Amino acid sequence: MNLQELLDFSLFDLGKSGTLTIRNILIAITILIIGWLLAWFINKVLLARFFQRKKIDIGRQFTLKRLVLYLVYTGAILTALQSLGISLSVLWAGSAAFLVGIGLGLQDTFKDFVSGLILLFEGTVEVGDIIQTEGLVAVVKSIGIRTSLVETRDEISIIIPNSQLVAEKVTNWSHLRTPSRFQVNVGVAYSSDVQLVEKLLLEAANKHPSILKKPIPFIEFKDFGNSSLDFTVHYFSNAFLQSEIIKSDLRFHINKVFREHEIEIPFPQRDLWVRNPKDLKS
Repeated sequence: MNLQELLDFSLFDLGKSGTLTIRNILIAITILIIGWLLAWFINKVLLARFFQRKKIDIGRQFTLKRLVLYLVYTGAILTALQSLGISLSVLWAGSAAFLVGIGLGLQDTFKDFVSGLILLFEGTVEVGDIIQTEGLVAVVKSIGIRTSLVETRDEISIIIPNSQLVAEKVTNWSHLRTPSRFQVNVGVAYSSDVQLVEKLLLEAANKHPSILKKPIPFIEFKDFGNSSLDFTVHYFSNAFLQSEIIKSDLRFHINKVFREHEIEIPFPQRDLWVRNPKDLKS
């Protein structure tokens, strides 16, 4: 058997579509390799130059690269199947009933899949963004076709379904063009000098390196509480991921300066009145 006969040797009968030969398999493998090389060239050469020239942010870069991979790989796989003699129309017709059946059982999976496409096209959440969802603050590390990987402030990686990022309420701190305002609440005793309290709170806020000087921090005399005069420190910062650490630092500093100036931070107290104290002795 010569090389020509070996390449045309029939391995499997595909019926009306023809036969599966070694030649067809080699062609299909070549198409897949070309598809991989084409995707690599587009992402690493063409898009890399485009990103550098246009100064595209990292989130958009990730989205465009992922879309190129999906489109090129899909086209290569379909072309490879055709080269094997498999009719795509027959394939779709034969799998229609099967797809309907599994579609009913995998509704959530398809919802996540569609949500992944929405994220990639719309760019509402991108790689590198700082988001908050269901009380969780994290950095988006990657966006897949069905799930996304985020990393919390504790450096814990969590996999989130894409549908949660599309359908649920999500705060994207990275989309803000201006600093965000944060608050720290503190209560002092009723005997405290409120002007001194305001001065010390402002000094504490202005000394923190992550708290912006403009817009300037300000103090709100919030309320006359049950056992304290309630104040709120309002400040602005761009350090979204470290917001809780900044609040903690601010509380440490406030506690320190209050002790130095003998300003009491009260705790709830109750007075107990006994109507007939003599009855307690019996």
